[in-house]
Amino acid sequence: MTTVCIAGGGPAGVMLGLLLARSGVDVVVLEKHADFHRDFRGDTVHPATLQILDELGLAERFHELPHQRVHTIGVVQDGKRIDIADFRRLRVRYPYMAFVPQWDFLDLIASEAARYPGFRLMMSTEVLGVVRENGRIAGVRARGPEGEFEIRSTLVVAADGRHSAIRRDVGAVPRKIGKTLDVIFFRISRRDTDPDEGLCVRVGDGKIFGATDRRTYWQMFTETPKGGYEKVCRDGIEAFRADLAATVPFLADRVHELSSLDDLKLLEARIDRLDTWHAPGLLFIGDAAHAMSPVAGFGVNLAVQDAVATANALVAPLLNTQLTGAAFDDSALAAVQKRRRLTTTLSQGLQRATQRFGIDEALDGSGQPPAPKLFEKFAPAQWLMSRVIGLGFRPEHVRTPGTKQHERRI
Repeated sequence: MTTVCIAGGGPAGVMLGLLLARSGVDVVVLEKHADFHRDFRGDTVHPATLQILDELGLAERFHELPHQRVHTIGVVQDGKRIDIADFRRLRVRYPYMAFVPQWDFLDLIASEAARYPGFRLMMSTEVLGVVRENGRIAGVRARGPEGEFEIRSTLVVAADGRHSAIRRDVGAVPRKIGKTLDVIFFRISRRDTDPDEGLCVRVGDGKIFGATDRRTYWQMFTETPKGGYEKVCRDGIEAFRADLAATVPFLADRVHELSSLDDLKLLEARIDRLDTWHAPGLLFIGDAAHAMSPVAGFGVNLAVQDAVATANALVAPLLNTQLTGAAFDDSALAAVQKRRRLTTTLSQGLQRATQRFGIDEALDGSGQPPAPKLFEKFAPAQWLMSRVIGLGFRPEHVRTPGTKQHERRI
């Protein structure tokens, strides 16, 4: 028995586990994988998330991790770069995006959470569904190394991603928003003579290739309409290399590093959202509540801010239930959705607009999308985009108290 059982050890789940545990709430986080090490996961840590880490006293330890700082986001078309966001224009303590492998970020959060006696992280433990009792969700069914078992809890938080097992078990169906894209990820080596681009998207001849500087390599992606990956497979790796060389000329001398289609990893990028994020004893957050596309790297940061808002709203009623045995007030769950609904809707709306007026126009091959030129001609647009990407529409701050130092594990 625990007070809170969190399904999913991604950014939303692990951050929420830390925030609850540091306030004295007993919490168990279940993660189906044996570790956090998975490639091509969201790893952009925005200024707003860096501020949250600072509020938790983790900013210094975070910056000790191998990372790259990116101050601008740009688009290259017709051989000219246009910056659509410049975080140096923001009056914030951390005016940049930090790129850190997601497993390093999660290891940092989990190691901090483990210092609190009320926190337990169970790896290699897959959530199968929920336990129902007296008309409410009363825990989860899970399978670990020693077989299937149940965990009873006051509250279940589904943070188990866009393919949420809990969402499927309770019959919650998200509403699809906009078109689905195929996003293909891969790596190419980086040389000291390469452009110092940080994060840049290149557009040309009906193709989009994005490049993120990882110092020793470029983490690349290309976006295509749904079904585009199947076409890439039919056309073969040679055709893919040719498209890459034509769109990103400075990589033309090393496209041979893509030896086969096995070097390409597919992500189905879709935007969807639950109309209702909660039920008695159950709350959805992160991608389980609202799947984001990779556009602007919102996913990790919205997930973290969901966790902060959830903790801010629920620590007091959870502690009351934990300490007194009083019934948990489920109305507090609606307050989380109310707090996060607008910023989620606006963020997804921005992604949808970017796809419609930028990505779709670039992919139809009829010419260069006009949207990036707006940022060149209208300076306030760049500032606005910098703020929206960097801080979000409603940045969250840690309002929950931490337990005293001597109450932590040594």
